[in-house]
Amino acid sequence: MPFRFHTAILLVLLTATAMSPYPDNPKVRKPAVAGSFYPASAKEIRSLAAPWLHPAAGGAAPQAVIVPHAGYVFSGEVAASALNQIPRGHAYKRIFLLGPSHHVAFAGASVQTAFSFAETPLGRVPVDVALGEELIRAGEGVFTYRSDAHDREHCLEVQLPLLQLALGEVPPIVPIVISTERLSVLERIAGVLQPYFTPENLFVISSDFSHYPSYEDARTSDLYMAETIASGGLDEFLKALSDIRKRGFAGQDTAACGACAIAVLLSLMDGQGRDRFSVNHVMYRNSGDSVYGDKDRVVGYNSFVIDRLEEGLFHFSEAEKRAMVAAARSSIHSALRLDYDGDDTPVGILNEKGYGVFVTLRLEGRLRGCIGRFTSSSTLHATIREMARSAAFSDPRFPSLSRSEARRVKIEVSVLSPFRKISSIDEFKLGRDGIYMVKGSRHGTFLPQVAAETGWNTEEFLGHCARDKAGIGWDGWRDADLYTYQTGIVEE
Repeated sequence: MPFRFHTAILLVLLTATAMSPYPDNPKVRKPAVAGSFYPASAKEIRSLAAPWLHPAAGGAAPQAVIVPHAGYVFSGEVAASALNQIPRGHAYKRIFLLGPSHHVAFAGASVQTAFSFAETPLGRVPVDVALGEELIRAGEGVFTYRSDAHDREHCLEVQLPLLQLALGEVPPIVPIVISTERLSVLERIAGVLQPYFTPENLFVISSDFSHYPSYEDARTSDLYMAETIASGGLDEFLKALSDIRKRGFAGQDTAACGACAIAVLLSLMDGQGRDRFSVNHVMYRNSGDSVYGDKDRVVGYNSFVIDRLEEGLFHFSEAEKRAMVAAARSSIHSALRLDYDGDDTPVGILNEKGYGVFVTLRLEGRLRGCIGRFTSSSTLHATIREMARSAAFSDPRFPSLSRSEARRVKIEVSVLSPFRKISSIDEFKLGRDGIYMVKGSRHGTFLPQVAAETGWNTEEFLGHCARDKAGIGWDGWRDADLYTYQTGIVEE
């Protein structure tokens, strides 16, 4: 009897050990770049990152983020700006970390399966080894594990302390290092990951942008790439990379060092329907904006948040998107007596009334006009045409658009949701929400995309709107009536 009892206990212990994903003496990946890319002590990390991290009070949890991976003094705030969009207390099942290989070249993706935990100065993060092994089996050669792809790699490691601070408890991670630019292989990687691209999981895409052009050339390149990612799919992204190469900015090595990881994300989105996702460009900086950088050779940093759209919320068809841009362009061309060979016939939502609209014009990446209204009794088609003419010829900040400029200007149409009054700034989500503030007879607004274009944080966004648009002083927003709204953005 005693023998049978002890045997049963032993079997239970052996079974529990076999079922546990984390053994009693786990293998731990020690930090490789603590003390260089980010501080080596928990206290210093918290002190440095505390001003950047302000988790959202509520709202939907992002499906994915695109964040930079440079040293925290250069890009930490930009990365944190995207992680701030994760609602406080939200729990994901897993976090997939995807980034480019900086040290070794190989044909495919390496998924971490050798360590049960990844360690940072803030503690240990569990690694989903079992899922990594499943990806290797399902990938039939496109996934593997290579220790040399992970041992010194910084692009995934630097995300961990920020995730630890933003989430508190980080769920199991799946670290994936990609070392190929072959489109067919990247699409196979996306195909294997597609079953996991669901709301219960977060995909963190690690990528810096332009490398080593001048400050102004970096801004041109990086904001062009940002506009493309925000509005297009994989094909448009690949074309933008080609366009930047053809422009040949002096000193530029790449337009996006994590292009492979971004391509996988866009392939995942295309696979489920690109119009089911909203991409918000949250912040832009480059190393020239840091006190530690110069403006002759810089690296660019963008952050993005990818949300799944609620059914019916700005779910524009491709025909509706084309018609919106066509309505704006044909209106401007008609006013200047220029030929326009596009079709601006209103379709779908363009025949409906009551939508607010802003039309933004940009010339070579710079603002050239922006006029809008929050509501309208006219059809969306008619309102777009009216606002396009106003942006071209009636924006008091700019002279009227010339005929030569009209042919080169890029058009952006923002369709506005109804206003929602907020009682606390915690209800405002930078990059997702526009702000409208009213104090007495004065009022002003900023569209959501202004945050990304300027790189402002929340307080700067509100302060500039209060001072520069509403005329109520930098801190005037604090006792003003505040309203938020979202935009469905269509870019040419």
